Amino acid sequence: MKFNSKLFLSVLIFFSAATFAAESKKTEAAIFAGGCFWGMEEVFRKVPGVVATEVGYSGGSTKDPSYEQVSEGKTGHAESIQVQFDPAKISYEDLVKTFFRLHDPTSLDRQGNDVGTQYRSEIFYMNHKQKEIAKKVIEVVDKSKKWPAPVVTKVEAAQKFYPAEKYHQKYLVKNPNGYSDHYPPVSGKMSLELEKKLGR
Repeated sequence: MKFNSKLFLSVLIFFSAATFAAESKKTEAAIFAGGCFWGMEEVFRKVPGVVATEVGYSGGSTKDPSYEQVSEGKTGHAESIQVQFDPAKISYEDLVKTFFRLHDPTSLDRQGNDVGTQYRSEIFYMNHKQKEIAKKVIEVVDKSKKWPAPVVTKVEAAQKFYPAEKYHQKYLVKNPNGYSDHYPPVSGKMSLELEKKLGR
């Protein structure tokens, strides 16, 4: 029997596409804002169960904003990260807890040296279930009284997410010594303090 390379290639492409589609259906999305998106992505991309990350802009009214426009603080957008995750490996609640470990949720429109509404703390929920989970975690954090001030994190319905420019994607992978105003959740004294705040 003569080997048909074209048929084999067609079948291989079909099954590869089918497998990718099946995997895509298994994932869910989450969008967070909490300071410079470089640092947020560097933490989230390492979390087991996270399939993909993309930094961008969300929560504003300007269409297709540029980094320069968002940096001026007039677009209403916040530097954000969109996380694709496998709910069979990590829950949305655990992602929200990770979010509260990596930044200061009591700092209004500021993280570290970054100041402005574009650096605000906000959770953009995709559905009612995510909304309720986000609010529940915020309540737990507030009731712990372990932060010096109340949580100021906003919880709003997700709007259109605009991917940031290519050079911002995986920025700290390409620039290991680049700026970050976030706390690694798995090491360091600050991380241990944050774990305590979430009751761990």
